[in-house]
Amino acid sequence: MYRVPFEVADLTYDEALEQLHSALRFGICPMLETVEDMLAELGDPDLRYDCVQIAGTNGKTSTSRFTAAILAGEGLSVALYTSPELVSYTERMEVGGHPVGEAAFAHGIAAASEAGRRVNASRAAAGERPYDVTEFDTLTVAAAVIFAEAGVDVAVLECGMGGRWDATSAMKSIRSVAVTGIGLDHTRILGDTLEAIAGEKAAIIKPGRACVLGVGCATPTSVEDVFLEQCHAAGVTPTLVRALDRVDVAGEMHPGIAREHAGLPQASFGVTKRPHRLGAPLELSVNTPRSLYAELACLKPDYQAANVACAVALAEAHLGRALAQDALFESLVTCPTPGRFQLLRPEPPVLIDACHNPQSVEAFLAAVAAVEPDVARRPLLLCAVLADKDVAGIVRLLAPAFPSVCVTQTASPRALAAHELAGLFRGAGATVTAEYPDVASATSALCGESYVACGSITLAGEVAGLLA
Repeated sequence: MYRVPFEVADLTYDEALEQLHSALRFGICPMLETVEDMLAELGDPDLRYDCVQIAGTNGKTSTSRFTAAILAGEGLSVALYTSPELVSYTERMEVGGHPVGEAAFAHGIAAASEAGRRVNASRAAAGERPYDVTEFDTLTVAAAVIFAEAGVDVAVLECGMGGRWDATSAMKSIRSVAVTGIGLDHTRILGDTLEAIAGEKAAIIKPGRACVLGVGCATPTSVEDVFLEQCHAAGVTPTLVRALDRVDVAGEMHPGIAREHAGLPQASFGVTKRPHRLGAPLELSVNTPRSLYAELACLKPDYQAANVACAVALAEAHLGRALAQDALFESLVTCPTPGRFQLLRPEPPVLIDACHNPQSVEAFLAAVAAVEPDVARRPLLLCAVLADKDVAGIVRLLAPAFPSVCVTQTASPRALAAHELAGLFRGAGATVTAEYPDVASATSALCGESYVACGSITLAGEVAGLLA
């Protein structure tokens, strides 16, 4: 059993959060050496289990959750690392399908922080510049410790941003990887073209790793070429995820036709039944080189079909064998995806979704249209966005999709002011009925109404926390 090789201070959860928040935010030159040296100082806890790593602009959190659920259904002890949280930081780290407790979280943060202090003390003694340890560095190292102490078999890791320099890429036991797709997001850091962003995410494809490329990697061909060239350079044969019908990937793919690539293994999927109301099941089949998985189901919207197929192919690739049919069905039906087309209150209905860029908004709206095609019959929209996103693109899509709009702003320092967002919606032709200074004011004012809250992950999280 793994143990931290040095004394660690006892911290309360609040003290751990204070220590975590004192770490630098992402904004400096990214590097893996910081996390690599912190893990080495801790005795390499990441070598105590195998890792599965998932990157992508959209869909990576849901794919990570599905993959973890499937592997757990195969009898493995599974950990899951995702970001960001909706309500509590503890949600970022799960063991056995449940968020870790506050005491375990605090212990992990204490261990990671002490490792960072020791590494920087050694660097200072050697005359080297200390590392700028970020919040995400600390969280990732803390997760590595917590998972090792829990004795898990495998950890499913969602990349926080990009792939090449993401802190999760410092884990030395990554055996399998997937990229769900590419969109224009975090352009200041990752690049301002789809091809540049693809290059950053493709860097997780390395020799000896199994690889799955989701539907969002197939178009345009210039993006797919980036991934296939990286696979060729690494000596990796990827499994390509393909939809049998283009309608099943509405909002998931960029314009273009997915190429066949007859020489590469493929996992194809088709939706056999679409949810006709909130809470109704999505049914689909997935056909891989190893097996046909028919009559799968999950209580999710249409757009999750691509993520389910990617997770099935990834779990297969990691295990190197076909999956147990009954276990797979059970794993998918019971897998939660918080903040993704999540019904928080049945009557009057309140729906949240973490869509936060035009591509994810398109997928979300396709799911909304499947449930209620008539815009006039849909509930009102409560929207908040972050100023560093493609705000104009988000507003352009949402404005005509709802009969009326209320705007607010979240507690994030990156939040766009509510009055600015209201002006953009009015400019796009939307009927803006109210502006709220914060999410608490909005949910209080709308307590007796049905509404859809989307536009940023932080909005989904704050609404979920207030209505929990």
